[in-house]
This record gives sequence, structure tokens and C-alpha cells, in this order.
Amino acid sequence: MPNSPPIAPTAKPPSSSLAVCSIELTRPLHWLTLAWRDMRRCGWISYMHGLAMALVGVVMLTVGRSHFWFMAGAFSGFLLVAPILATSLYALSRGLERGEKASVAVVLKTWLNWHHQQFNKWGDSHWSLAQFGVLLALAGTAWVLFSAALITLLAPAPITTPMLFIEHVVLARNGFLFELWLALGGILVAPIFASTVITIPLLLDRHVSIREAVAASWQVILVNPVPMAFWGAIIMGLTLLGFSLALLGLVLVVPLLGHASWHAYRELVDADGLPRREQH
Repeated sequence: MPNSPPIAPTAKPPSSSLAVCSIELTRPLHWLTLAWRDMRRCGWISYMHGLAMALVGVVMLTVGRSHFWFMAGAFSGFLLVAPILATSLYALSRGLERGEKASVAVVLKTWLNWHHQQFNKWGDSHWSLAQFGVLLALAGTAWVLFSAALITLLAPAPITTPMLFIEHVVLARNGFLFELWLALGGILVAPIFASTVITIPLLLDRHVSIREAVAASWQVILVNPVPMAFWGAIIMGLTLLGFSLALLGLVLVVPLLGHASWHAYRELVDADGLPRREQH
């Protein structure tokens, strides 16, 4: 695998052709360095992904302007579905790795042609990525609705602005609504992060079932718990930064994390023994 120090495979998930590798704590920083290189090589194509995400954020702000409980849940929901939305960024990094030129055609093929007209094979591996995307979208929607219901029902006053959320939820002297909200969010986000850390790039890159890809992702967490916790903290911190900078930060943060996630997959999993999933 490119740009990585000697790393010995330490464990194998269900597929005997797929090995999980052990990494050093600081490797996520190297992934960000490689991602920045990819962004420079892809140019505006990468940044358009970030701009699209920022526009989605604007829509979220507009819809939730008077319902901050929606925004609180939508932020967590964004973290759940963002990995699938960055799929074409993985494809761009893969193309650069193979010596191909970054182009709009790569993005279009990623979203339109990757299944090569296998419309009648929903259960076939050609549709694994689409199926997993549906699952993530359902999980994100469920959390937004649950979060909204929790805050609406248990908050001592209507939550319509960020300041009211801070006053009545975060800094509330009585009750444990904020702690409960964080705990439930962690219970949902943590296993989904463990299930997605390399799953989507693997599904894009190789012919493998969803169950095998998710098992490999969990194995990555078990083999590298501290580096993966560090990687998760980086993702959360950069995403918060992107949102806090009037959403404009997402223009840089989204492609940076998307390209970095591809390099994370390439270092964490040795999948060269599995057949490639080519786009036509």
C-alpha cells in the first residue's frame, strides 16, 4: 500500500483474502497530509463536494431556524450519513492512486454507473454500497427524530435558538437532559463509526458483502482502538470547526476528510486479494 511504513497484518476478518493492519497513533495525521495533496491535484472538483455540503447545511439552518432541537439532531445525523456522501471523493483518490486523472467523469460514474446497470440485482454485491447508504440514511433520520422528540418533551422550555439550548439544556441546573442526550448520541454514533470507518471505501473498491465490510471495519477498531479514537476525534473536531465557520469551513473540511478516509482504508486494510469493483 502506498505512502505507509512497514505494517504487518495482525488479524483477519471473515474473508480470508482480507487482512487488517496495525498502525501507529499518529498515522491519521499522515492521512490528512495525503488528503491535502489529493485536494491540490483534484482542484475544484474536490472543493465542489465541500460546497455542496455547505449548501446542505444552509438548508438545514433555514429549516431549523426556529426549531433548534432539529439542528441539534441534524448535526449528529450529518456525521452518520457523511461517509456515504463522500463516496466520489474516495473514487477520486483511488483514481489518483492508479495514475488516472481527476475529472467530473469519475464523480458521475461513481454515482450513476458503478453498478453497471445491475438494476435487477438488489441482493447482488453490485448494490452493496446503495444498500449500506440506505441503512445510514435511515439511522441518521431516526436519530434526528428521536433527538427532536427527546429535547421537545424533556426540555423545561421551548428550544428555538442556540442560546436557549445552552440555557435550558446544556447549563440546566436541574435534571440531566444534556447528559442523557449526549449519552444516547454516543451510544448511536460510536457503533456506527466502528461500522463505517473503512466500510464504504472497501465496498466501493472491492467485491465484498456488507457483512464482511462491516466486520472488517469493527476489526480495524479492535486492532487499533487508540489510533481510531484519535481519528474519530479529528473527524468530530474538524466537522465542528467547519460548522462553526458559518459553514464555509465545510468547503475545505469535507474534501479533506473524504480523501483522508480513502488513505485510512488503504493503510488499515489489505484487500488486494479481493477482486476489484470496477466502474464502467
